[in-house]
Amino acid sequence: MFGFTDLWKFFVGFFLIFPIVSIVHQAGHVFFARLFGAKIKFTLGVGKKLFQYKAFEIRKIYFLDAWCHYENVANRGKWVHVLIYSGGTLFNAVTVLIVNYLILKGVLTSSLFFYQFVYFSVYFIFFALFPVEYRKDHPSDGLAIFYVLKYGKAYDPID
Repeated sequence: MFGFTDLWKFFVGFFLIFPIVSIVHQAGHVFFARLFGAKIKFTLGVGKKLFQYKAFEIRKIYFLDAWCHYENVANRGKWVHVLIYSGGTLFNAVTVLIVNYLILKGVLTSSLFFYQFVYFSVYFIFFALFPVEYRKDHPSDGLAIFYVLKYGKAYDPID
């Protein structure tokens, strides 16, 4: 049962761990987009812009959303786009495996922080691959991958 003493766990999870997992996810997209020569913009949060450094910006409600926009990919093959769209999920999955391995080997201690980190990472993997459009012009990674595999090009809601 969720009690008053559990509130701090919720706040740490929601305001610290969830954004970290989101950054890991978006870093996967950024990594593969940059690998293929794309120009990127990485935004963490929604609302008024608080901070910007080159193509990275943080917005006021930093814990709510994040996204990576890319354009001008050097190699425009469909598998390049699939790799970019699946990059976030791949990074989340790899970090889950690394954290579990390090706990198993005794390098990290099993703690609530790592439990929540793995939990939110699996959450990201599932919902990123679920093929839906979250809002207009903002597909899940799974929907974008489906679109690329079906039509052979990057997701374009105008089509």
